[in-house]
Amino acid sequence: MTNTVAIGIQWGDEGKGKIVDLMAPDVDVVARFQGGPNAGHTLVIGDKKTVLNHIPSGILHDDTLCLIGNGTVVDPFRLVEEMDMLLAAGIPVVERLKISERCQLILPYHRALDAAREAAKGAGKIGTTGKGIGPCYEDKTARRGIRLIDLTSADLNDRIEANLEYVNFMLTQYLKAAPVTRADVDEALDLARARLLPLAADVPLILQKRIKAGERILYEGAQGSMLDVDHGTYPFVTSSNTVAGAALAGLGVGPGQVDAVLGICKAYTTRVGAGPFPTELYNAEGKCDAENAGKHMAEKGNEFGSTTGRPRRTGWFDAVVVQHAVRINGVTGLAITKMDVLDGLEEVKLCVAYELNGERLESVPACCAQLEAATPVYETLPGWSESTFGATALDQLPANALALLRRIEAVCDCPVSMLSTGPDRNHIIHL
Repeated sequence: MTNTVAIGIQWGDEGKGKIVDLMAPDVDVVARFQGGPNAGHTLVIGDKKTVLNHIPSGILHDDTLCLIGNGTVVDPFRLVEEMDMLLAAGIPVVERLKISERCQLILPYHRALDAAREAAKGAGKIGTTGKGIGPCYEDKTARRGIRLIDLTSADLNDRIEANLEYVNFMLTQYLKAAPVTRADVDEALDLARARLLPLAADVPLILQKRIKAGERILYEGAQGSMLDVDHGTYPFVTSSNTVAGAALAGLGVGPGQVDAVLGICKAYTTRVGAGPFPTELYNAEGKCDAENAGKHMAEKGNEFGSTTGRPRRTGWFDAVVVQHAVRINGVTGLAITKMDVLDGLEEVKLCVAYELNGERLESVPACCAQLEAATPVYETLPGWSESTFGATALDQLPANALALLRRIEAVCDCPVSMLSTGPDRNHIIHL
């Protein structure tokens, strides 16, 4: 096992939590480098399901150190709630977790601003999780953010007062929403001071020492590459860089300290929230393909957000999207999840290009309007009736399922190194 970045390479919800949890026993450190409680990493061990939002997916392993890097934004209420859930399950979180002292804090006024903005947009809303992620990253870039280490600063009170004055003006005068009280903010600050500040650490220093000692690092991302604020379907994106390169800035490591990039994707495609989705077949608003393959994926794949509970939109595997992600991330291997969801379909399709105004496009257009107007160009492969659920070896796969894998490798120009065939830790094939 080398020092590896593990990231989603579609629109999120690719099954990153399971893959990171699976790799965790073979590494010494799992370090989260971006996003916030908008992430939902689901781990299934036996009959127990654990959903993590902030904490790296390696937290369930005895000898694994978990780090939350400076590129991550932290909601004190949500993180403490998550810690307490794990502590109640007997997981010694305090012993295994360190948080970068440079992490930005999501405070109540961030959540209020996020919700009020989305409500004001009406039908034009982006579909954020409403958890204050965007406004928190805004404050970071505007240099008015509050970091974990700032809880020890003498000027904290003045900075909070200035932020509240600004945000409450926006809430009441522009967005016509209720203001946030100082008491609400103080509650979050007091909780962070009591429970999170004792875990604050110099994460780059820890990583440097561990790497020099020859230890193995797994860099964990959140969301997916198509939600990257620069390389995704802007403006229908998250507020951070989700690509592999963000691991460097989000944790304080150098390019030479990353050896491999594992790109995690489903055997089909899903998306939550608004934005273009060329291969979409099914959504909660009633769009459904004639063959009902999209509904099959949604129901069999249990496609509901682990963090929000929102139904996911479903569609065929988009190789154009995955090719784009392979390029911008330098992906060295693919981990394909939910292969078993395709069991029982008479045929499966791969989108290998788009057509727009009579022109064939083999890359993702930067303009969302063009991507929305593009028509997918499909290759159709025969499906299979046999079950792949729980398969642990290639020779247990139907020939047509194996043919699909090989075609994905060829079209995406990247080898498949892992295949997930079910939700449990043991439902995996290493290629």
